[in-house]
Amino acid sequence: MSENLVVPTMAEMLAEGKQPEVLFWVGCAGSFDDRAKKITKAFVRILNRTNVSFAVLGTEESCTGDPAKRAGNEFLFQMQAMMNIEVLNAYEAKKIVTACPHCFNTLKNEYPELGGNYEVIHHTEFLKSLINDGRLTVEGGQFKGKKITFHDPCYLGRANKVYEAPRDLIQKLDVELVEMKRSKANGLCCGAGGAQMFKDAEPGNKEVNVLRTEDALEVQPDIIAAGCPFCNTMLTDGIKHAHKEGEVKVMDVAELIANAQDL
Repeated sequence: MSENLVVPTMAEMLAEGKQPEVLFWVGCAGSFDDRAKKITKAFVRILNRTNVSFAVLGTEESCTGDPAKRAGNEFLFQMQAMMNIEVLNAYEAKKIVTACPHCFNTLKNEYPELGGNYEVIHHTEFLKSLINDGRLTVEGGQFKGKKITFHDPCYLGRANKVYEAPRDLIQKLDVELVEMKRSKANGLCCGAGGAQMFKDAEPGNKEVNVLRTEDALEVQPDIIAAGCPFCNTMLTDGIKHAHKEGEVKVMDVAELIANAQDL
């Protein structure tokens, strides 16, 4: 698996007088969290392989402000958002793709009222469009015949009604897609949303991520597929809590697609 990833920045593109097809918004998790960086790399490998013209903001990208807003600091959120909008508008960004539903939801639904109007797409929707356009072909490869269940991220599913794209991608891998009893519109949060990722748990007799992981383990999957770096962390912790690290993997949909073909 080659690590010769080509990741141009918007500044480099501008210097060459080019405008990419999409701006890839990496997000804080995808930039700094070691586990989430693997999701970023997997997605970039697919973009490179399919010759999609894309660019990132690099050091000009700042947090979207989602955690600040969810934690109740509207002032900080607006400061972070305005800074990003200024940068995005300066580059005349039109189409943004991101692997983080938190960034996706914030950029798509909360930036317009502050002057940031963009077409924002979750990476599973974008990968689906690449398949539909014949630019990406997917085979089961190493995942063929595996049992996979998909956990719906709150900000992708209930908040934005994106349920089918990730499932369609998983089914392209010739696997057995099994649904948890709580899925789609009735899905259960992994426990990280609303800035809960960054604080101690509330009093109770069970952590939300443990409860959600139990939902997943009930259907006896080989792999729990996720579409969000926060969900990935919470479910991975849940798997560790259940001492199932050797049996069940937690993988992002982009990793499944990239690794099936060993892109």
